[in-house]
Amino acid sequence: MAFKQPSSLLFVALLALFAVLTAARAEPMRIVGFGDSLMAGYGLDAGQSFPEKLEAALRANGHDVVIANAGVSGDTTSGGLSRLDWSVPDGTQLVILELGANDMLRGVSPDITEKNLDEMLTRLQERNIPVLLAGMRAAPNLGAAYAASFDAIYPRLAKKYDVPLYPFFLDGVVADNTLLLEDGMHPNAAGIERLVKHILPVVERVITEGRPNT
Repeated sequence: MAFKQPSSLLFVALLALFAVLTAARAEPMRIVGFGDSLMAGYGLDAGQSFPEKLEAALRANGHDVVIANAGVSGDTTSGGLSRLDWSVPDGTQLVILELGANDMLRGVSPDITEKNLDEMLTRLQERNIPVLLAGMRAAPNLGAAYAASFDAIYPRLAKKYDVPLYPFFLDGVVADNTLLLEDGMHPNAAGIERLVKHILPVVERVITEGRPNT
């Protein structure tokens, strides 16, 4: 009996360790979709927002994830910066950062937009939270000079912070009125499905490999 006790204790310890490791593996990856009305799901019914549809698509492909919707309609990069720390909780394992469209629509100086996004990336990096940066492009009516300055923000910051970049969040949707609400700006339910279809391979590469092969 004296020789069996250590073995029994070891067996119990191994069971406890196995339980802890199993519980750790069972925890879903926590992602935050941080953005404006495009992220929030403006004009859409419950269950149709981008974070909800992306979570469903990722789960359908076998990825155990939970995506929190931290989108606020009308938000600018200034507003996003002011709420970043409390909108992205500790333990977040990826942030999809989508902001800047409202800055552009209001004609905010690209220098201000870049400064705000730069600070957001700095804060998230300091907290060791990975980021997928979702880019935006300027509307043609704002002029070539503004567009050149604004469009350059996202690739420049992605390079500076060595984060993956999805070049244009509205890719495949912005020029198709059948995928937009009546305002001609926000994706409808079909538009969200298109957005998710386009970005899904990039998000999958980020969560499995760390960054996309772009």
